[in-house]
This record gives sequence, structure tokens and C-alpha cells, in this order.
Amino acid sequence: MKFATKAIHAGQEPDPTTGAVMTPIYQTSTYWQKSPGEHQGFEYSRGTNPTRQALENCLAALENAKYGMAFSSGMGATDTVLRLLQPGDEVITGNDLYGGSYRIFTKVYAKYGIKFHFLDLSKPENMLPYINDKTKLVWIETPTNPTMQIIDIEGVAKITKEKGLILTVDNTFASPYLQNPIDLGADIVMHSVTKYIGGHSDVVMGALLLNDDQLYKDLWFIYNACGATPGPQDAFLVLRGIKTLHLRMKAHCENGEKVARFLKTHPKIDKIYWPGFEDHPNHDIAKKQMRGFGGMVSITLKGADLAETFRVASSFKVFTLAESLGGVESLINHPTTMTHGSIPKEEREKVGVTDNLLRLSVGVEDIDDLLADLAQALS
Repeated sequence: MKFATKAIHAGQEPDPTTGAVMTPIYQTSTYWQKSPGEHQGFEYSRGTNPTRQALENCLAALENAKYGMAFSSGMGATDTVLRLLQPGDEVITGNDLYGGSYRIFTKVYAKYGIKFHFLDLSKPENMLPYINDKTKLVWIETPTNPTMQIIDIEGVAKITKEKGLILTVDNTFASPYLQNPIDLGADIVMHSVTKYIGGHSDVVMGALLLNDDQLYKDLWFIYNACGATPGPQDAFLVLRGIKTLHLRMKAHCENGEKVARFLKTHPKIDKIYWPGFEDHPNHDIAKKQMRGFGGMVSITLKGADLAETFRVASSFKVFTLAESLGGVESLINHPTTMTHGSIPKEEREKVGVTDNLLRLSVGVEDIDDLLADLAQALS
């Protein structure tokens, strides 16, 4: 099936009891057993639930994966991958990434003896000097949050497969509609489902998608044992959101491009980060591994101090100043005080995450209203 058909139908069948076309919300914690151990595939909802299972199968289909796992948050999914590691292991990751990922790497897992290398991965070979017999995991985002760096997934995967490392790709910014890392060699795909997949800013959820049987067994054991599982109501909301993912992503891409091109020539803008520009570093890689450039755009304000940046961020009428991204509504975010506040100032400034940087999640409103809002806020 093509993507749009999978988004609407994958993992879902009419309910066998009533014929309901939409997957029911199985609001139950436990399940009847004919005799001890003899059940219909469901025992306890921390491990499995029919509504969640339908969602997991749909997510797996969208990422061309064999297995899907839904979590109560993106950080729950991230935590489960990190629990595969042992004290003394080492991880290679990018130098521009979501603040929550940086926080769990440095504040939670580093104290257990796990070492993290934060590298410029614009060229896959940059990781080679840091790989040793203790290296177990490579964790990348592409596009990165918030400076929209592009990492060559296929190039990184070639190295990780040669070295026997697990490659996990955070595909949140692209969504399965624009990019499928497993097809490019990744072992695990992670999503903050809260964002584009859910698409309506009404649910918090994460997901892991993968093919390897043993890796899935290891992750599922942690998943069930530690319990970062979502409820059926959230699974239902995401299933509903997915049905319009292809339509929404087309609109996000169209509006994102128009916003980026409007801002590129605006006199108040110093730098603009959007991978669709031909002068964007690794633009050719983005063209190769993505089917569009998405709706995320980051900008720096020319000559603006923190007070002026706050003034601009607070002046929008259509864009909403808020955390998160990927919803149908347009959001604006100030990373250094919001999503990336946990990263030390000197570290984030090395990659351009400065006090005058704003991150835009371009929604699906009328483009004329969005451009007018940008114009009035910047003036």
C-alpha cells in the first residue's frame, strides 16, 4: 500500500464484536482467561492493549518496520533504548539535539558510567576517531533540533554496520511521511509522537520502530518491566491523527517553504535555518533522503538582545508562543529558555543556539495570515 492508504488502514480492522469501523478504545486493565495462561493474546494492559496494538502496527507500517512500540512519551522511548547499555559503554551523538535528550544523556545516564560524545556529524567519518570497543550506540537527529542540521543516515549506517553498533534515528522533525531511516540502514527509529504524527497538540506519546527480532525482544522486556506505556485513549487519538498525516505534512511543507523564503530576505533576520535552501549545508543529502523539507524553520534576529527577542516572540497573533511543535497550529519557541534550557550556554552557543534564536513550527493555517503575522511581529 502507498503511504496515504497505510495511514488510514494499516493495523486496523473492523471490530469483530460490533463491526465498528474505528478501532474501539479498550479501556481495560486486564483480560479474561479461559484457564491460567490461556488467553486471546492479552493479559494485562501494561504489556499489551488492543487499541495500542492497532496503533503500533500502523506506526510500524508507516516506517516500513516489522515492530512498533508506543510509549507514554518520547522520553520514555529514549529511556528504553538507553537501558540497553551497561556501565562503561559509550554513545556517539550529535552536537545539536533536543534539550530533553541532552538532559537524560548527561544528567541521568552519565552518572551510571556511560560516556557520551557530542560530535559534528555533518560528515559521517567524523565519528570514526571516537569509535572503540566500548562504543555501543549511535544516536542521531536529522533534521536536528533546532538548527536543522542534516546528517547522512545512509553514510552513518554504513559505519555502524561495519562496527556492529546500534544506530537509532530520532525522526521526529521529518515524520514518516518525509523520511524513513530504516530504509536507509537505521536499526531503530524513535518518534516523539506528540509532534507531527499526533498532529493536534492533544496527546503526549513516543514510539520505537525496528526490524531486528532480538533487539525487539530486549526492548519489549524493558518496556513491559519498566512500564512507560500509554493508555488506550491516547492511542485512539493518535490513530485518528495519523489518518490525516499525509495531508497535514503536505500543507506543513508548503507553508514552511513560503515562510522560509519570506524570512530569508527580511531585513530583521540574520540567519535562517531550513534544509530546503540550496546553500544549506548538506542540502543535497536532505534532497536524497527526504521527500520534502518540512515545516520547521529557525531564525536569528539581527542585532537583537534577549529583551528584543522576547518582545518579538511575544508579539505574534497567529503563531502561539509555546513549547512543542508539529501541530496544525503554528508555534514559536525560544529554545535557550524553553526546549534547550537544560544545555549549558557555552555548549549550545557552539552550534548556534543563541539567545536571539527563535524556532518556528509552521502550521497549516492560511499562508497569507502567517506571513502577515510574521511581518507585524518583526516590525
